[in-house]
Amino acid sequence: MRLSVAVRGSGRGLSRHSVRHVKRTRAGRAVVQSRRAAGAVAIRVDMRLAIIVPVLNEAPTIESVLARLAPFRQRGARVIVVDGGSTDATVVRAAPQADRVLVAARGRARQMNAGAREELAQGVDVLLFLHADTVLPPEADRAVFKAVSNIPRCWGRFDVQIDGSHRWLPWIARLMNWRSRASGICTGDQAIFVNRGAFTALEGFADIPLMEDIEFSRRARTLCPPIALTERVITSGRRWERNGVWRTIVLMWRLRLAYFFGADPHDLARRYRDVR
Repeated sequence: MRLSVAVRGSGRGLSRHSVRHVKRTRAGRAVVQSRRAAGAVAIRVDMRLAIIVPVLNEAPTIESVLARLAPFRQRGARVIVVDGGSTDATVVRAAPQADRVLVAARGRARQMNAGAREELAQGVDVLLFLHADTVLPPEADRAVFKAVSNIPRCWGRFDVQIDGSHRWLPWIARLMNWRSRASGICTGDQAIFVNRGAFTALEGFADIPLMEDIEFSRRARTLCPPIALTERVITSGRRWERNGVWRTIVLMWRLRLAYFFGADPHDLARRYRDVR
């Protein structure tokens, strides 16, 4: 396969959206109205999925990451890799195993928005945002299609399992899954997926360097509660084990509490060294 790289800018910046703005848009009204439909519908067999993978300096692992997505491509999913300015061979190594490789301004929110704007993603029904260190379950696409075929639900996430040797990691994953169900807030590690129309109505992720998943969840849950799939994605525990489990827990809670009380995500990003 020839190397196909497109360059995308940072795109339109987003501030915190009000619920009223979402409901004023044509797509937003359509999604809100769909919630009033009674009952579930049969699973659509013709649904199309785009898997958007934001990456940065993932050359050592990107080939194995994309190899695991090959079965989904065989079933019709489109895999779009969005590089944030890697200084290694990530782009070159990704090209043979992706439907499209883009280069965008650094930042997960910007990269994911660029992937969603890509022409290949325009005609799909569902967008799934996957971190490079997260592995989807084998039937992830079918689980998503079954879930979103229930029209009143337009977005969601998977349960998460944290890969690693530390004995507290399974408990941390359980807490993440419970907290997400209780709050309606989903994290990027849980592989957020969203109906294309709902994503358009919400105008994508806010252009912030941190907490873009939390901010998106707050707006998305005004359209409908998130689908909490029990199928598990497996995410790397390298951050936890490298920085220390308890130290990482304290850091994440401090950041989220600060954001909850109105701290600027740009200031928080300067306090968090692993921002992508």
